[in-house]
Amino acid sequence: MNTLLRIFTLFVTISAATQVSADDIAELKQSLAKSLPQYEASHIEKTPVEGIYQVIIGGQVIYMTRDARYMIDGNLIDLSTKKNYTEDAMSGIRLSEIEKLGEDKMVVYTPENIKHTITVVTDIDCPYCRRLHNEMDQYMAGGVQVRYIFMPLKGKSDFRTTVSVWCAKDRNEALDMAKAGAELEAKDCENPINEHLTVSRSLGVRGTPAIILQDGSMLPGYVPASKLIAELQKLNLSTAKSGS
Repeated sequence: MNTLLRIFTLFVTISAATQVSADDIAELKQSLAKSLPQYEASHIEKTPVEGIYQVIIGGQVIYMTRDARYMIDGNLIDLSTKKNYTEDAMSGIRLSEIEKLGEDKMVVYTPENIKHTITVVTDIDCPYCRRLHNEMDQYMAGGVQVRYIFMPLKGKSDFRTTVSVWCAKDRNEALDMAKAGAELEAKDCENPINEHLTVSRSLGVRGTPAIILQDGSMLPGYVPASKLIAELQKLNLSTAKSGS
């Protein structure tokens, strides 16, 4: 049996989830300390696959056997229910990282009546990021609060422009100008842009724009405002039904 077939067999052999005993967690932590001493697991829990545990290390989700001998890097999906256990875990990580950063360290566009909130990882010079920003009026009309985290990817000039936006007297106005291609007055001040870069990577962002919804799910790439607002409305309805 080849490796791919063995992994497939392992993942489709689903058993009922049981509570992880303290001994199970202790054994896996001890095994991890030996096999990956440079990392510390922030969370460990049993998966529906017998003998496989979900481990969160440094904002990443991996799967391991209890003795930490075997590691599987990838999505764990129940094909019968379409539940993606990895994405569910990553959604929680994203929400936690965004909360730790705090809204006061973001550039925020707020409508009169907030119905939804999205957090967008953006790069000022990214064409599709500018396309998203050009639809800000639609987001405001739709009651969508847009919070920006910056991920300047195009070198020192891009980074300096981002800092200048943050250090401007009116950050929103400065960002509007920068997104429109205007050259900003160079400014410098204490800023969270390096922190933004760290958070962006911990969110699993590989390119901009990346849109994080209120449930922690992430949409990589540009989505037209009208389509995204419709999805947000569906998400709110789904949340309301599940909470009733």
